Amino acid sequence: MENDLPFVDEHRLLVPAPAPVVWRHLTAQIPRFASSGSFARLLGAQPQAVWGTPPEQGATLPGFKVAQVVPGHRLVLTGRHRFSRYALILTLTEQPDGTMLLARTQAEFPGFSGGVYRQLVIGSGIHASVVARLLRRISQAAQG
Repeated sequence: MENDLPFVDEHRLLVPAPAPVVWRHLTAQIPRFASSGSFARLLGAQPQAVWGTPPEQGATLPGFKVAQVVPGHRLVLTGRHRFSRYALILTLTEQPDGTMLLARTQAEFPGFSGGVYRQLVIGSGIHASVVARLLRRISQAAQG
C-alpha cells in the first residue's frame, strides 16, 4: 500500500543505543501512538479495533494495521479513514554512534474534505509534532 501513496514527510533521530534496544522500545511505543478507539470511530478509521499483538504482521490498533514487519529493522503501519489513506514507515539503521530511527509518512487526502483535513493535520504542524514526540519517546526509553 505505501508504494502507491504520495510522500508527506520524513523525520530522523539518531538514538545512542543499539538497534535491538531501539526496536524493543519502538514496538512498546506503537500501541500508545495509535488513535483512541473513540477517535478512530469518529474518523471512520479502519481498522477500528485492537487485534493481535503489534509488531506481529496483521495485528491492528485503532487506525493502524501492521502491514509489514522486518524484526529489528522495519515496521510499516497502514490505515485509512474518511479523509485519508496513509502509511507510517519506521526504519532502523545501525550507525557507528547508535541507531538512526526514521519515520516516513505517505498519504493521500482525496477530495475537498481530504484537503481540509490535510491542512488541519499536516499544514498546522500537528502531525510533525506527534511523530517527533514518538521518536523522542523511543529514544529516551532506549537510553534508559
